[in-house]
Amino acid sequence: MIQSIPKSPAPGSLRGWFVRTCWNRDSRSTSIGVIAVLLFHLLLWLLGPLLLKFDDIVLAERPASTSRDFNIEIAPDAFTKTPPKPKDPFKFVETNPDAPENVPDKTTNFAAQNQQVAQEKPTPNGKSDKPAMEGKKDFESNQIVSGRLSQPIEHMEALPPPSSLPEAEQKVAPPKAEQNPLAGTDKFEGENKDGIGSNVAKRLDNARAILEKIEGVKDAKEFEGATSIAPAIDPKRPRARPQVVKQQQVRPAILAENKFGTTNIGNIAVDARWSEYGAYLQRMIDTVQIQWERLILQQSANPAVGSTVTVRFIMNDEGRISQIVNVDSTANETSSRACVSAITDRAPFGPWTDDMKAVLGSRQEMTFTFYYQ
Repeated sequence: MIQSIPKSPAPGSLRGWFVRTCWNRDSRSTSIGVIAVLLFHLLLWLLGPLLLKFDDIVLAERPASTSRDFNIEIAPDAFTKTPPKPKDPFKFVETNPDAPENVPDKTTNFAAQNQQVAQEKPTPNGKSDKPAMEGKKDFESNQIVSGRLSQPIEHMEALPPPSSLPEAEQKVAPPKAEQNPLAGTDKFEGENKDGIGSNVAKRLDNARAILEKIEGVKDAKEFEGATSIAPAIDPKRPRARPQVVKQQQVRPAILAENKFGTTNIGNIAVDARWSEYGAYLQRMIDTVQIQWERLILQQSANPAVGSTVTVRFIMNDEGRISQIVNVDSTANETSSRACVSAITDRAPFGPWTDDMKAVLGSRQEMTFTFYYQ
């Protein structure tokens, strides 16, 4: 005989277990301990990150390398302090070509030649790297002398035909001088009968060995040759005086005022050290200056006095102008175009040397400022 025992449903069994656990004295303490442990671990899991919070520590990333091998070399003078290498000069200045060559002790300037600061009248306790000079206040300039890049040529204008000349400018021929022939009217006889008689006459003024008398002015000055004709002088249009002061072969400059000079005596000069880049840049600036002056005369720009044009451009290592970055101008459009054309028309300015490439890279941004005075 087989007996089947009916199974109670699952919810009823769980409820019965809960009732037995909670109300049975023997198992009540065990249940409370299990529940307390569960609650403790739940609170620890929720509050642990807040109670044990620390600041983040950022570790530097180790550079990736294809090889882990390395060598250590100890030099004999590893523990000897060596002075740091002085930095190369970084500020370009234009020197005085008439000043003697002299390498300065310490300077931040570079140029087309070596030069040490000097001036004709020393400044007491002066320690400036630029000479004292009079100039424009609150103005920055990298020049210490002013002149012309080309020798001035005396321009002689051709004289127009006499009919088109004003009355004051027409050439005036000098008056003719009076000339009288030699003549004799009085007879002179000596006491000696064997002598020779002759005609004697008083020598007249302006007497010449001519056959006939020439009428003219008695006190007129004599002019010989074809150059005897002299033009009349117009007091309203005086002639220019010849230039006595010799101008230097440098660019025209707007000099900046500097009250503090140097104690060195000599031709005006500035502290500068020669570099290939300085010589290259000086030739480039001189070329741009000549082209700019030529364009001003050709285009008849007529800019306002005191106007400026600042051109920023990029030059590559082939000496070519690769890009005009910006043009900031207070002058008219024609004058602004003349400044840009002065830079681009004469390019390329020649390839850079290896030393220049090592310092400047493959391209360099430059800024030229043109002043219309």
